[in-house]
This record gives sequence, structure tokens and C-alpha cells, in this order.
Amino acid sequence: MSTLQAKAARIETLADLMKRLGDVPLQRVRYHPAPGTASVQDLLDLRSGETRLCELVDGVIVEKAMGYLESALAYHIGIIIGNFVIPRQLGIVAGADGMMRLFPHIVRMPDVSFVKLDRLPHGVAGMSAPLMAPNLAIEVLSKGNTRQEMRFKRKEYFAAGVELVWEVSPRIRVVNVYKSPKSRETLRIGDVLSGEPVLPGFSVPLSDLFSVIDLLERI
Repeated sequence: MSTLQAKAARIETLADLMKRLGDVPLQRVRYHPAPGTASVQDLLDLRSGETRLCELVDGVIVEKAMGYLESALAYHIGIIIGNFVIPRQLGIVAGADGMMRLFPHIVRMPDVSFVKLDRLPHGVAGMSAPLMAPNLAIEVLSKGNTRQEMRFKRKEYFAAGVELVWEVSPRIRVVNVYKSPKSRETLRIGDVLSGEPVLPGFSVPLSDLFSVIDLLERI
């Protein structure tokens, strides 16, 4: 498993900060604790006091961008994967509030994640933010996500040992599949999404994956 630098990236200016975060909207960047000084414990303390989901990136607490549609779609995807994983006892499927410390200074919360049983650390049930990486990380994109932000996330995921990343775009009904930071395969309605190599035998038509959006749009 490859590693990133153990120390947080040096931030001299606001421009440095925003570049490191992938030029996310400023309203997603928390100012307390001061950017560059936040710890995993600060993130856990913040989580106990409010419902908004946040991640930790090099000492900066950043709110996740997610709306109702994205949340509903992520839950739907989690059910589809869980229906395959659970009967076979392949591992654990978690939702967007499942914190994972990819590295000591980086905590990410994929909208859906799958971790094989042999990758789960001993005692994980009692850990708020276990030091581990999922085998499959799924991000459901919102308007507040930027291309640069997602590029940084992919780089972190694969450096931490993630084997497969799905970036799901609900508004255009596209899934970008990555088996490395840059090896993108774009799937559209009419295509079938495969779980290879992480979930051999798993597949789902994109029309089924996005069916919850059809239901929402009829309301």
C-alpha cells in the first residue's frame, strides 16, 4: 500500500488552501478550528454536536456536498450492493457517515463504501474513524463538488489502497469507473455496471441504479 506524506501540506495563503482542497466553495470550509490546525479529534468533537457531515483534509475541516437527491441515490446504491454482499458475507457496506482515516491527517467519508472482511482492523466496531481504506469507494456527485476536488479524492483513495472508485453523476445519469486515478470508463443508461475486480459476479444496469431518481421526478 502506498503512502502520502505524513505531514499536512504547508498552507501559506488562502489561495494555497483552496488549491489544496480542490477549489471547493468557501462556505464548505470550516474556520474553527483554524484551517491547517484541525485534528481527527476535532472532527469527532464536531460530529457529536451537529448533523452536517465533514471530512478532514490536511488539518482542514471541509463539509461534504450532498443534497436530498444525492443522499437518496447513495442509500439506494448501498441497498443494491448490500443485497449482494450480505448473503455472501463478503464484507461490510457503509454509508456517508462512515468515517475512514485513509492517512493520519486525512479522513474521508465515501457516500457508499465496501470493505472486505480481511481488510477490517480488529476492534473496528468500537472505532469512530478506523485507520483503513475501503476496497470500493463510491462518490455521488453534487453541484458543490468540483473536478479538482474529486481528482484529489481519487488520488488519496488509490494511494491508500482503494481498488475501485465509482463517481456517480445523478443529474446526467453517468457513472465514471476508476481502477486507478486516471483510468476512467464512462457508463451511461443502457450500460451495465460491474463490480469487478472487487465484487466478482456483481452487476447492475444503470437504469436500475438510477431508478430512484425516476421515482423522485414523478412526485
